[in-house]
Amino acid sequence: MAAALTWIPLLVGLLAGLRDTNAQQTTLYPLVGRVFVHPLEHATFLRLPEHIAVPHTVRLTYRAHLQGHPDLPRWLRYTQRSPYNPGFLYGTPTPEDRGRQVIEVTVYNRDSFDTTRQRLLLLIEEPEGPRLPYQAEFLVRSHDVEEVLPSTPASRFLTALGGLWEPGELQLLNITSALDRGGRVPLPIEGRKEGVYIKVGSATPFSTCLKMVASPDSYARCAQGQPPLLSCYDTLAPHFRVDWCNVSLVDKSVPEPLDEVPTPGDGILEHDPFFCPPTEATGQDFLADALVTLLVPLLVALLFTLLLAYVMCCRREGRLKRDMATSDIQMVHHCTIHGNTEELRQMAASREVPRPLSTLPMFNVRTGERLPPQVDSAQVPLILDQH
Repeated sequence: MAAALTWIPLLVGLLAGLRDTNAQQTTLYPLVGRVFVHPLEHATFLRLPEHIAVPHTVRLTYRAHLQGHPDLPRWLRYTQRSPYNPGFLYGTPTPEDRGRQVIEVTVYNRDSFDTTRQRLLLLIEEPEGPRLPYQAEFLVRSHDVEEVLPSTPASRFLTALGGLWEPGELQLLNITSALDRGGRVPLPIEGRKEGVYIKVGSATPFSTCLKMVASPDSYARCAQGQPPLLSCYDTLAPHFRVDWCNVSLVDKSVPEPLDEVPTPGDGILEHDPFFCPPTEATGQDFLADALVTLLVPLLVALLFTLLLAYVMCCRREGRLKRDMATSDIQMVHHCTIHGNTEELRQMAASREVPRPLSTLPMFNVRTGERLPPQVDSAQVPLILDQH
C-alpha cells in the first residue's frame, strides 16, 4: 500500500509533463533590416483569467533556441533582467536570414517547477515602402537594453528624435546593448546604466544639426574632453541622455562603386623585356659535389678516432713506471696514511678498545692527568704550567 502511494505523485508529474508537451505556436513576421522585438510576458504562460493580475512574486525564466539547434540564430538575441521581469527576443534579420525559422521557447516556473513550451514561427520577409538610406546610431547612456525594447519607450525616442531630423518617417533599424559592443558593466550605484545603441533610419536626409555633431571638428573637441558641437536644442533630454560623442551617420543614398572583377587569362605571361627566363637548362653532374660532401667529414672523423685510440691505448706508462718515478718520501707518506687508515678501521670494528683519553673531560695533553671532580673547572687555567 505504501509503495502504491509513493507512485501516485510520480504519475501525476508524468501526466502534467505530457500535457505540457503540446506547445503553443505563434506566427510572427519580422522584416529584413528592421528591428524585431517579441516580449515574453509572464501572463502569456501562466494562463490566468483576464481579471486576475500576475503576482509580483512569480519567478519565470526562459530558454529559447532555434529548432534543431542548441542556440538562437546569429541575428536574434535574448535578454531578461531577473526572473521577476519579462524576457525579450530582439534583433535585426539580414537578407541571408530571409525565409522560415522556428524558435522554441521553454518556460520554467521557479516556484512550482512547472514547464511550458511555446513555438514561434518566424516568416522573415522583405520590408515594403521606400528605402532608408540615411541611418544614424546613437548611444543612450541613461537606459538598459530591456528598458528600450518595449514599444512605448521606442516610440517616445523616435518622437523626440524627430525634432533633430528633417521631417519624415523614422524607423528603428537595430537595438544593441552596450555590453555587446565592448562596454563595461557599471557599478551597482543608483542611476548607473549599461547603455544601449539605437540605430534609426529614414528616407529624408540628415539635418544640419546632426551633420555638425558628426563633423571632424566635433570629434576633435570630444577627443580633448570638450562637449561636441550641437547647434540645435536637444529634444531627447531629459528622458534620454545621449552621448553625442558616439553618434555615427551613414549615408547609403549614393551607391558604392562595384569592385572590378578580374578576368581570368590564358595563363601565359605577356612579353616583358625585363624578364628573360632561360629557354633551355644544361645538364649538370653533381657526383663530385656529393662525394666531397660525404667523404671529407668521414675522413676527418676517422683521423680523430685513430688519434684518440693512439693516445689512450699506445701511450700508457704502466704502474711500475709510475712507482719508479715517484719519490720515496711520498711513497712512505702514502703507505703510512694507508696503514693508519686500516688500523682505525680495525679499532672501530672492535668494541674492547678503551675510550681515547682525549675524549675524557679536563684531560691534560702534556701531563696526562685528570682533575678531581670536586674542583671547580671554571677556576682551572687552560694551561696548567701557568700556575
